[in-house]
Amino acid sequence: MAPTDSVNTGDTILDDKIKEWLSWNKDSAAENEIQNYINEGDVKTLSKLFLKRLEFGTAGLRGRMGPGYSQLNDLVIVQTGQGFISYLLKTISNAKQRGVVLGYDGRYNSKRFAELTAAILMNNGVKVYMYSKVCPTPFVPYGVVKYKCAAGIMITASHNPKEDNGYKVYWDNGAQIITPHDKGIQKSIIENLEPLESSFNTSAIYKNSLFKDPLEEVMQSYYKIIKDTTLYPETNRNTILKFTYTPMHGVGYNYMVEAFNSASFKPFVVVEEQKDPDPEFRTVKFPNPEEGKSALDLSLRTANKNASNIILANDPDADRLACAERNEKGEWRVFTGNELGALLGWWMLHLHQVQYPGADYSNVYMLASTVSSKILRSMALKEGFSFEETLTGFKWMGNRATELLAQNKTVIFAYEEAIGFMCGSAVLDKDGVSAGAKVAELAAYLETMGLTLSGKLDEIYSEYGHHISLCSYFFCYEQQIIKSIFERLRNFNESPNTEMGSCQSSVVIPYH
Repeated sequence: MAPTDSVNTGDTILDDKIKEWLSWNKDSAAENEIQNYINEGDVKTLSKLFLKRLEFGTAGLRGRMGPGYSQLNDLVIVQTGQGFISYLLKTISNAKQRGVVLGYDGRYNSKRFAELTAAILMNNGVKVYMYSKVCPTPFVPYGVVKYKCAAGIMITASHNPKEDNGYKVYWDNGAQIITPHDKGIQKSIIENLEPLESSFNTSAIYKNSLFKDPLEEVMQSYYKIIKDTTLYPETNRNTILKFTYTPMHGVGYNYMVEAFNSASFKPFVVVEEQKDPDPEFRTVKFPNPEEGKSALDLSLRTANKNASNIILANDPDADRLACAERNEKGEWRVFTGNELGALLGWWMLHLHQVQYPGADYSNVYMLASTVSSKILRSMALKEGFSFEETLTGFKWMGNRATELLAQNKTVIFAYEEAIGFMCGSAVLDKDGVSAGAKVAELAAYLETMGLTLSGKLDEIYSEYGHHISLCSYFFCYEQQIIKSIFERLRNFNESPNTEMGSCQSSVVIPYH
């Protein structure tokens, strides 16, 4: 360790925080980076790194990897894990026996952060279901419900830049955490900051009797659901459509292969350059298929080269799905999240009606967040099923779905405009793998009637009213600015412009 008494920035509080972090940190590379800032007298950077720590936001932590308390590193993960387990054991009495599901994506440090978390859980006598390979985020909430676990943790930053990572928490209902658990965990982290020596020791986690790899069992049961809910396997098997798929340098390839196989499709064409997990995301500026054609450039080229009709794309942790379709003129249309939401909503209703003809659909539910199109509400008014709108984010839709299921309601679909789709209720979160299979199944079904996805979307709008949306976002990396924006929005007292019938807006923040 560097001599902590050499820290002298002129700010006593900052000096104490730096000394504290250096005394607890065990990463020599991180220590060297901090020492360089000290030697250069870079008080501004040091203040950003040490005077404010990452706080739980959307279901957990997400931020840049690097040294200090405001970034993700071994020490911050250890502190988070110690706080999490302390809160969990206080809140759920049989958490040790029920266990925690752990997953990780292909980003830098994801496996390391998962192993540190596993060590802390097992040091506290908690059973750990940790996937032995990179996995899609939806496998964590699915595993929580399958094994009746106390919680789940996924190490991922989803579609954020390569410098980022995250710590996403699910509760025992299989949905992302909401209040009071997020605030309770954050408080518990602050109460458990000093790391135990054992918290850094990951050498024996795979030999621990509390360790279980659930991958094979989850694969079997998850894909059985896809197979059992595929109503037209012969149509899928015989379709003339050719699909192109990209996992966007993420975890999705092997899992989507199995999804296509379970739904009786022929193999898809893969974008070879983006097939395997790559923490550098070398072929894309921003690994988010929601960006449209700019992110799907290689997919478009691959599809054109292979005379493919439809492109399916997952984000790096495979919980989101994008889709593009080529028309007769060879032009590509990248569907928005709201357009895919309309198509999948219609399809999930169709599948339910085929399975339960003439039934009372008032106990059948679809959900969408407030920033999404109102197309599902229009469908519900005409078709007789129930629709509910939630606050922004799948944490709200997932938790509301669990409440409805507990009331013996049937939840067949939920979506948010940021290309997040929940088809059925096996996974109480967005799931880009099962959604990919459903979009392919819909396309194959429509093809037998001479229809395309675009053509069907026109029919839906003709039937239920044309719904238009224009979504965008701004990047802001300064927490104080973000805080002031939201405070102004929450306390805005002036009368809004009422010239338009309705308006929807959202603020997308890459750091929480």
